Amino acid sequence: MSRPHRSAALLAGLAASALALAGCSGTTASSDPADVDPDGEIVAREISWLLSRPADGGVITAMQQIADEYADEHPGFALNLITTPDRPSYIQKYETLAAANKLPELFDTDATPFAQKLADQGRMVDVELLLEDLGLADDYREAALAYQRFDDGSLYMVPFEFQLEFFWYNTDLFAEAGVQVPATLDDFPQMCEQLSAAGITPIALDGADQWPLERYLAYYPFRMAGPEYVQDLKNGDASFADPAGRAAAEWMHALGEAGCFADGFSSTGYADAQALFTSGRAAIYNIGTWELGSLATDALDPAVRDAVDYFTLPTIDGAVTADNEYVTPSGIGMAVNAKTYDPLVRDFLAFALERYPEVYAATGALSPTTTSETAIPEGATDLYTRAVEQADGVGEAIAMPWDTQLDPATNTRLQQELTLLVQGEITPDQFIETMDATLAENLDG
Repeated sequence: MSRPHRSAALLAGLAASALALAGCSGTTASSDPADVDPDGEIVAREISWLLSRPADGGVITAMQQIADEYADEHPGFALNLITTPDRPSYIQKYETLAAANKLPELFDTDATPFAQKLADQGRMVDVELLLEDLGLADDYREAALAYQRFDDGSLYMVPFEFQLEFFWYNTDLFAEAGVQVPATLDDFPQMCEQLSAAGITPIALDGADQWPLERYLAYYPFRMAGPEYVQDLKNGDASFADPAGRAAAEWMHALGEAGCFADGFSSTGYADAQALFTSGRAAIYNIGTWELGSLATDALDPAVRDAVDYFTLPTIDGAVTADNEYVTPSGIGMAVNAKTYDPLVRDFLAFALERYPEVYAATGALSPTTTSETAIPEGATDLYTRAVEQADGVGEAIAMPWDTQLDPATNTRLQQELTLLVQGEITPDQFIETMDATLAENLDG
């Protein structure tokens, strides 16, 4: 995600927030990331969770219910949810509070280079040890945990979601254009050309938020070189000029030349992109199972409901990843502040993480654990059940979203250059040259 300019006024406001958050913990903690069962009495108080999630979303709703249940048994306890759904704004707040050493007891973070530094400084509780100590480690889907891990395999974030990202498509529009589900990524340009020739918008894309287009860039390298490529890229051990990076740039350029994305895609927002697909005006929409309620229930327009299906990430010739390995994120994770970790925080987490899967799965969402069965809502189509069942068959390798891997400065430039590349305003060579220079500039930033 991109990081906005830090204004003096905003920093002053964040400094005030930091001072307020400093009072969230009234006890002394060991600050040892490996001390997951600290000695001492459980003293009820308010604790805070700095979040980057929708205020009315399933995670917050479930955790608020659980916190209320815990408070019934522990008078004086409260969970203060500090919500900033806009991810760039959240990242700025999170990094500012971290720099001031004022993070609250719980805080959201992806497995970014910044979070890795916090872990290396001993500022985050070792979640691997915590889950093992609570007897919950074996309950989690391995893919859900893998998404939260740093490159060295260490685990410092708890997942609260599990998603699968599919290419939803309109079977009627495919039939009208005489196209088949692409067997490989290299089939995409011709597919787009045939759909366009039939007067059909090939792919609906939320270009305004930029991360959906960046997903496409990640696909070819994942199939060609595996998840290690982006890890090496961010660490300076790979470049865009490498075969996987060049193949990605050339494939994205080819998608643009083939007219794969709707006209004006760079200014199309999330809701408008979804509407293009759900109204039957676009043939493909690449999005995750968080949209099952919109795409696989009777909430979908009856005119297109029976024509909606999905396929998973196509492969390439000589792929190093399996067909059942694609983008399977478990969302932004929750870290536990080692500085403020004490018997109360541990006790609340023990209660909450045990209770959470059942409460969350009851909403129709996929739990990050295998211990609770997802409730299929009334009015769901067969696709809903099929998507939920598919979660049990995903492979080990994950196509990581690059916006959670690269440093913010590199990622911002990448998103800008990628739009230009797809629009045909720069060549693959120019894209590669610019991005390698940006990587080198920001590597030690």
